[in-house]
Amino acid sequence: MTPQDPGVYISSSQMYQEMRSLHDAVSRVETKLDGLRDGAAEMRADVSDHEARLRSLERSRWPLPTIGALAGVGGAIAAAAALLQH
Repeated sequence: MTPQDPGVYISSSQMYQEMRSLHDAVSRVETKLDGLRDGAAEMRADVSDHEARLRSLERSRWPLPTIGALAGVGGAIAAAAALLQH
């Protein structure tokens, strides 16, 4: 005859301790996720602010190349006019 397998006994206090440990770990993960969410919200706000600033700079700078091109064309016309008068 073989002896019966007594199995594994887990007391209620051991189960409670394991549940408390699991609860604490989940709470720590939740806290970290909240921090990541808040950080992502701050980054979105920063990106939005930077985007607005870049758009503002792009709007204010677009005439400069146009003015340069017009000055070049004007100079070429003036040079051509000077050559034709000679």
